[in-house]
Amino acid sequence: MTITRVYLVAGELSGDILGAGLMRELKARHPGVEFRGIGGPRMLEQGIDSRFPLETLSVMGLVEVLKHLPGLVRVRRTLRQDALAWRPDIVIGIDAPDFNLGLERALREAGLVTAHYVSPSVWAWRQGRVKGIARSVDAMLTFLPFEAAFYARHRVPVAFVGHPLADELPLVNDRTKAREALGLLESGPLLALLPGSRANEIRFLGATFLDAAERLCRQRPALRVVIPAATPDRRAELAALLEERETLRERVLLVDGRSREAMVAADAVLLASGTAALEAMLCHRAMVVAYRMAAMTHWLAKRLVKTEWISLPNLIARETLVPELIQDQATPEAIAAELAVPLDDGEARAALEARFASMHEGLQRDASRRAVDAVEALVARRALPDSVAPEIEENA
Repeated sequence: MTITRVYLVAGELSGDILGAGLMRELKARHPGVEFRGIGGPRMLEQGIDSRFPLETLSVMGLVEVLKHLPGLVRVRRTLRQDALAWRPDIVIGIDAPDFNLGLERALREAGLVTAHYVSPSVWAWRQGRVKGIARSVDAMLTFLPFEAAFYARHRVPVAFVGHPLADELPLVNDRTKAREALGLLESGPLLALLPGSRANEIRFLGATFLDAAERLCRQRPALRVVIPAATPDRRAELAALLEERETLRERVLLVDGRSREAMVAADAVLLASGTAALEAMLCHRAMVVAYRMAAMTHWLAKRLVKTEWISLPNLIARETLVPELIQDQATPEAIAAELAVPLDDGEARAALEARFASMHEGLQRDASRRAVDAVEALVARRALPDSVAPEIEENA
């Protein structure tokens, strides 16, 4: 079986990275394979014929989406016609579910094989969407085992391919070397503080995180704090908050980016929920997850979200490994109390780091290779790789 044509539609830069990995693996197995659809700079390097710029689909927020909706409808119609005329062996939507699942459904109904790479958070909220997903794709390719378990329970063909970030990060890391790279030569305890990359996150979490750090520093004279700022704007906002805390400011290293180095260097990490929690887990670092949001947003989230946990380490483990302090629970006092455990108890910290290393190994599966295994099975109309089934059952 030879794959000759693959239609790929990525919606943002993260999808461009995933798409490029798929394309490299497909080219290695199927020399001469052609690619078409939408891709960014990395996919362009791999040879995709991109019908629209990547940023065409990068529309965030309800108001912005509504404003651009007529244009997005035209793009989807154009891609549908283009794919049907080109007749690829398979169509793969990469993330961007609001756009791609509708396109995939139209193309599947027209007789093309379709797959979706990166599951939307259907397991967490609006679970009824899984029925539409089942009509849209011949298979869902998931990063995480609990996602695969969800689709298996709903009888949607699924392949758990592992997480590309787990492939990227090493199973063994060096705390001392990371500290040296940051210019932190002291051997004392180090806390990494990641309050988020959005202005609203700094607004709701910045002062709380710094107050918790200040409380910990008062109790531990040797404690240092490293804060990686996601953007220049976030750095300016954090620096302004630090100006109000002179004692803490003397203990803080504020750096541009370098969040991964900061986490590896640290003994404990305080962060907002999101991908950063997964990255901290893959750096094998103890953490506390805290999050605050607008009162109305929290009211809606409590009624819509259907999961026991919000952080990915807990969702993957199916147990509470990471303290989660949400909304009114996220006080400086409560945060400091939870962080005291990994900062002060070396045995507990080492045990959690070992558990995270084991979880990391379970996710380190060469995601691009496994995704292409699934793509080949779909094109050949074979069952998805058998190795998926026991893992899904084990993690269900």
